[in-house]
Amino acid sequence: MSEARVIVIGNEKGGAGKSTIAIHMTAALLHGGARVAVLDLDLRQQSLNRFFDNRRQWMASSGAVLPMPLTPSGQAGEILVRAAVDDQAARFDDVMAQASGLADFILIDTPGADTALSRKAHQNADVIVTPLNDSFVDFDMLGQVDPVTLELKKPSLYSESVWEARKVRAAATRRMTDWLVLRNRLATTEARNRKRLEERIDALSRRVGFRVGPGLRDRVIYRELFPFGLTIADLSPGVRPVPVSLSHVAARQELRALMAAVGLSDDAEDDIAVLDTEELDKAS
Repeated sequence: MSEARVIVIGNEKGGAGKSTIAIHMTAALLHGGARVAVLDLDLRQQSLNRFFDNRRQWMASSGAVLPMPLTPSGQAGEILVRAAVDDQAARFDDVMAQASGLADFILIDTPGADTALSRKAHQNADVIVTPLNDSFVDFDMLGQVDPVTLELKKPSLYSESVWEARKVRAAATRRMTDWLVLRNRLATTEARNRKRLEERIDALSRRVGFRVGPGLRDRVIYRELFPFGLTIADLSPGVRPVPVSLSHVAARQELRALMAAVGLSDDAEDDIAVLDTEELDKAS
């Protein structure tokens, strides 16, 4: 049985962009030819599962053919939802064992809260990807700062949770989990605040051991494509439910940079669908 690489998208702060990151990473891996299993542990919201349900319905109506995860959308989540709380951990292990034998990657989207299933996912992760909005409000989940000097005081709740999960995995497997924090939804203004935040993130990264990489900006195209179950990686001359503009090219470059930061550029970058150059020239 092969062993899939487990990527967990995690942050206990809601609204950080976890599902958007999970959707785009999955699509990029699929277009790179990887076998990907997805697991949505946000058992209430189910954004990741709903995205692939939308994708399946859009393909059926449009006649387009796009890559899909190996397991039927929502199947694993439904198993966990139906399970009693005391039985969810065992069901999670079953789902992971089955997916590991089929997939090259298992991508897990976690809720914006501390749950038993989320902790299990973090303890199984080869890579933890944490989107962080460009705000001290969001940084507070990772680290606490002095209210007078803004100097870093100590790691906060989620950093401590990841530290514990990494220790559990290292003790069980003798392998260290890679942790990548993405500077997500960067604002185009407030350069002074961004500089202050960047300095605190760098200080915390040295203290608790994570890498820092680029995330995705807050672009309209990401929201426009969600109802169709599509991402910028899917756009091509034959798949174009919205008008194409040069901003979409920048969005695709963001996705490539994100995948490279995670260490997945060889698996996805070269095979992300290419937009029609002539129409992009017209858009410019």
